[in-house]
Amino acid sequence: MKEKDIRNTVNSTHRRKRGLRLLLYIFVLLFLFVVAGGIWFWITLNKPVGKISETEYVYIRPETSFDELKKSINDKIILRHPRIFSLLAKRLELPLYMKTGRYAIDPDMTVMQLINTLRSGRQAPLKITINNIRTQEQLVSRLSEKLMFDSVQLATLLADPRYCDSLGFTTETVRTLFIPDTYEFFWDVTPRQLISTMKKYYSRFWSAGRLEKAQSIGLTPLEIITIASIVEEESAKQDEHARIAGLYVNRLKKGMKLQADPTVKYALGDFTLTRILHEHLQTPSPYNTYYNVGLPPAPIRLPQKSTIDKVLDYERHEYLFMCAKEDFSGYHNFAATFAQHRVNAVKYQQELNRRKIK
Repeated sequence: MKEKDIRNTVNSTHRRKRGLRLLLYIFVLLFLFVVAGGIWFWITLNKPVGKISETEYVYIRPETSFDELKKSINDKIILRHPRIFSLLAKRLELPLYMKTGRYAIDPDMTVMQLINTLRSGRQAPLKITINNIRTQEQLVSRLSEKLMFDSVQLATLLADPRYCDSLGFTTETVRTLFIPDTYEFFWDVTPRQLISTMKKYYSRFWSAGRLEKAQSIGLTPLEIITIASIVEEESAKQDEHARIAGLYVNRLKKGMKLQADPTVKYALGDFTLTRILHEHLQTPSPYNTYYNVGLPPAPIRLPQKSTIDKVLDYERHEYLFMCAKEDFSGYHNFAATFAQHRVNAVKYQQELNRRKIK
């Protein structure tokens, strides 16, 4: 073979080798790129989905779209990788499986955990405290502010005579189902589900032992709750509650008017009154115990469990009258006779006048 042909063959072999090396380099680079991308993606999937230091909550309504949900999530937690969230959410068909509810996003939650939580409808329960409620309107407002349903939906249900009758209540007394306490509900609970749950709690509270005590007094659970509501409005001093309850039980047994000032305020719808005048006592209302004999048709507030128990275990005594103490301590002077009551009342009225309280 000629020298020239030998050189060409050698050069051709070198070129092929260089080409193979180049292809190998490219393949290695692509492989490393894919591996690096895979590692980055794996790290991204296992890192917290957002930039938060404490648990945040997002809410999904029936009309919430996926874009609205994504914006809500981003506003709350600042998504680290919004595009990856969108890509994975759509790949897993989250837009088709979105369920109403309140969902917790913990600081260490990953993107997959978040998507699976939303897709499965795994809600975070909401704690609601029912207390300091006087009227049905207040109750409806308090609950509708915390839960998904509209206030009109709950108000309409509570005003439905047939529905209330099916529960064993009237439209006036149905609110006694809501015994003050802290309860857990799902945010998207319906009004019917809510009331059904409260009925179970109510039945659980009125155990055989409590029902037996009420029966021994000769009163129904509604009447016990109504007395407790008046007791609670009369005094913020819990150590007086059993004594005040005993006073009202005594008056009921004697057929006397209860003459409880808080019922006058309730009848007038004015809870700011600091002094009950003679003109107020003439208010024609079934809730005015100066105007009517016996108990009001329903409680004038939702009393605490402890107050209900104080009525069931009321203090046995002979007191029939009570009047706020003139030292404005919040406590009361009690009397078994009207004559002694007048003495107590004059002392209190004189102090009102001295302090120029009208």
